[in-house]
Amino acid sequence: MSATVSGLLTIGVLIVALAVCYHPMGAWMARVFTDRGHWRIERVVYRAVGVDPDSEQGWRAYATSVVAFSLVSIAALFVLIVVQLRLPLTQGSTGMGVSTALNTAVSFVTNTNWQSYAGEVGVTPLVQTVGLTVQNFASAAVGLAVAVAITRAVARRSSRGIGNFWVDLVRGTLRVLLPLAAVAAVVLLIGGVVQNLSAPETVRAAAGGEQIIRGGLVASQEAIKELGTNGGGYFNANSAHPFENPNPFTNLLEVFLLLLIPFALTRTYGIMVGDRRQGWALLGFAGFLWAAGVAATTASEVAASGAVGDAMEGKEQRFGVWSSALFAASTTGTSTGAVNSMHESYSPLGGGAVLANMLLGEISPGGVGSGLYGILIVAIIAVFIAGLMVGRTPEFLGKTVGRREITCAALYILVMPLLVLAFTGLSLVMDGPRSAMLASGPHGLSEVMYAFGSAANNNGSAFAGLTADTPWFNLTLAASMFLGRFVPMLLVLRLAGLLVEQQPRPASAGTMPTHTPLFVGLLTGVAVIVALLTFFPALALGPIAEALS
Repeated sequence: MSATVSGLLTIGVLIVALAVCYHPMGAWMARVFTDRGHWRIERVVYRAVGVDPDSEQGWRAYATSVVAFSLVSIAALFVLIVVQLRLPLTQGSTGMGVSTALNTAVSFVTNTNWQSYAGEVGVTPLVQTVGLTVQNFASAAVGLAVAVAITRAVARRSSRGIGNFWVDLVRGTLRVLLPLAAVAAVVLLIGGVVQNLSAPETVRAAAGGEQIIRGGLVASQEAIKELGTNGGGYFNANSAHPFENPNPFTNLLEVFLLLLIPFALTRTYGIMVGDRRQGWALLGFAGFLWAAGVAATTASEVAASGAVGDAMEGKEQRFGVWSSALFAASTTGTSTGAVNSMHESYSPLGGGAVLANMLLGEISPGGVGSGLYGILIVAIIAVFIAGLMVGRTPEFLGKTVGRREITCAALYILVMPLLVLAFTGLSLVMDGPRSAMLASGPHGLSEVMYAFGSAANNNGSAFAGLTADTPWFNLTLAASMFLGRFVPMLLVLRLAGLLVEQQPRPASAGTMPTHTPLFVGLLTGVAVIVALLTFFPALALGPIAEALS
């Protein structure tokens, strides 16, 4: 079977699997977040933390809860990492410096999972499980909660409450993420992913010398790493490591897991707002962008393969070009950050394609929760532009998009580019940060811009050529991750507060439908044009210039 046929069949199987799960998964999440009852175990949690699960929060209280929970999580994880070598199960781990520990704590709490350390030695098995895996669940649940809050705001009529963060957090964890991750971990185990607490073994290599082989509770972390669009690897090689991703079956399963919830959330949205056509429209938008990203990355790598041989540098033989490109495009489109190949070694246009995926704002389909509310921000801007073009007050599902609403959406759009371009520019004009670059010229620019694009979009993948474990990059990347996560979240929740207070207007002859192919086209155009206007000069100096050289 040719590589092309095999690759197309792999993509086809993935699409069929996602289509089969789309309806039940989206419907289940809608039921979870609209259920008026509470499970017994949930009531135990609410009593333990002193929360009234039947109370509603306004946007300020909801936002305060999000930030407070995340700050406490960062502090707790930071302390755990700093003292890890004094705790049990060190198993030869070397630990990490203070700036790296802070970077790691911010990284996992913001759902970024940027790793400036080697996974198998930088943290102990105890911290991997009690610290990092726990945050993989918690950070994904926080994103899911914010997406549900803005969805409620769009759906409700003249209210002040957008839900209860603590209820959304607990339900997202216990009813959605935990059951799915448990099933996924078992399937990964069957596929060959390791799950043990065995001590490291020293073996003699075939060419002489010795090598330390480490195991760990890998399958359980791998499942939520992909399902929660986190991306942090148990091992330094991430999903290119055979203990994390042994074969083509597990590779396809991991891609399926990282796409499942972001795509299914579009159906959840349609059900919760009472018009499933809205969900189909958002699905069409996200699906088109994902397909375009996969096509662009794959075409670039296949073309490079024909031009220079196998183009297998940085890729695993057991996956090949097609599955590597599929994984790369899917992770950079979903804020996952997991990699099964090294993006540094991609062709200039292939590397540029995965970079562009992130610079779109990771809305194709984006991370767990963050993808949906990012798409809704683009939809509100598209509605506003359409209203200006026809001279009518713009409305989104009956809610007026006025000055305050569009201000929130516009500021949301500006946060990520400001962080990426400002920190990239500073790093390139300073001697210290420049010395951490493996390459110079256009490729060096791509390395640095990719790092800050990954951080500000809470992706976590890296070009792998940048030596990022320095105080400068640890602290600036941590700042990008923190601000890139919580400033947009606060703007989304503020927008939710503005929308939920409005009484929806009935549709009229002048109302622009937001469920039609025309609107999907407008939505796509707005997303692409905004990204191009913002980043095309930088991309022209980086991957495009490298491709033309």
